[in-house]
Amino acid sequence: MKAISNFFTHKIKVFPLSICLLFALGMQQSLKAAVFQDNIGNEQTEFRQYKGMVISQENKKPLVFATLTLEGTNISTVTNTEGKFILKIPNSISSGNVLVAFLGYKTSSISLGQLKEENNKISLEVSVTALAEVDVVIPKNAKNLVKETFRKRGDNYFDDPTLMTAFYRETIKKRKKNVSLSEAVVNIYKTPYNIPKRDAVQLYKARKSTDYSKLDTLALKLQGGPFNALYVDMIKYPEYIFTEKSIDDYNFSFERSTRINDQLIFVISFKQRPEIREPLYQGQLFINGEKKILTSAIYTLNITDKNLASRMFVRRKPRNANVYPTEIAYRVDYRERNGRWYYGYSNVLMEFKINWDKKLFNSVYSMTCEMAVTDWEKGMVEDEPKSKEKLRTNIILSDEAIGFADPDFWGEYNIIEPEKSIESAIKKIQRQLKRTRSSGAAAP
Repeated sequence: MKAISNFFTHKIKVFPLSICLLFALGMQQSLKAAVFQDNIGNEQTEFRQYKGMVISQENKKPLVFATLTLEGTNISTVTNTEGKFILKIPNSISSGNVLVAFLGYKTSSISLGQLKEENNKISLEVSVTALAEVDVVIPKNAKNLVKETFRKRGDNYFDDPTLMTAFYRETIKKRKKNVSLSEAVVNIYKTPYNIPKRDAVQLYKARKSTDYSKLDTLALKLQGGPFNALYVDMIKYPEYIFTEKSIDDYNFSFERSTRINDQLIFVISFKQRPEIREPLYQGQLFINGEKKILTSAIYTLNITDKNLASRMFVRRKPRNANVYPTEIAYRVDYRERNGRWYYGYSNVLMEFKINWDKKLFNSVYSMTCEMAVTDWEKGMVEDEPKSKEKLRTNIILSDEAIGFADPDFWGEYNIIEPEKSIESAIKKIQRQLKRTRSSGAAAP
């Protein structure tokens, strides 16, 4: 998607993530399709919840996208941009250990009995590898290491056309209440990392659950669908964060080294230079310094000016309201197969406020989207769909999905579970996906 104004295009392209705010008229019919886990039965008697924050033991800063998982189950959650979490546990589970993990930190195990209902503060210890004990050349300049990593993407990442299957989910919440949730299985026609051609996406299956009654007078929609998650693949789409010009607007520094999956990883921090006024990004890059491979990245938008940030993301809004993003965070993880790396998972979290004219209180909303690759097969370029079968980059998935269409495909997974991890959802539908494809079922 093109940048929203010329003010930004000379520096960096804007992520395609955007909000469409529309007056909700005649929405009552949509309420019949609303099926959220937190509205089913008496949730207060079925679940108990634990709230708290995950921070770094070293500097007390919150850890964004830290994961909390009940060991041996699919029950998990992630922290938000303030490091805060809400973990829901069924009352049928009375004991167990919660594993708290974050890239470059030691995983912590906490028993359920140690957790309180409110104000849990979990500190994670940095996992540091002493470089003096490692036989590796230590890069002298963090910025040069980042540049070289992007230059070597053709050597280290997939160089063949690849058909990927991915599971995508997007959620809209008003404060802590679920308003809309859409899920989809998509085909990604991934082009080689060493050519500029963009990836194509085809919708395989999709469904939604929406309760517009919680949106006051608004229908909130996320424009871009799976492309919001796909374009976080910064190795394939560096123009959305580090261009040849914009990279000079950042300061880079070595934060520490660590081991992740038996690989020595340099953690490089980056943030925009103080004299840069427009909103850019800050965060951490996890780079294999020996092979020059980006394995993960976690970063946030530095909202230096809320009006400029609003222009970057808000496409339409009511005249009597001002909409400002308060927190925007991204994460991307890469996986390795046979010596080559590829996009595996990404997550986008956006929180924003709506200030209404002549109203004392504001409205607080959050939007999240995430996508995980479940399978891939090389050399599928001849099967790329025709243009009319490809998703548009400005798609609104909640408009494309129709309630709980095709219940035979979703099987027993017939209730959208917004608090469950995306991995849990994948496990529930993967077998059915393989069954329908092997039988030659046609995509809708």
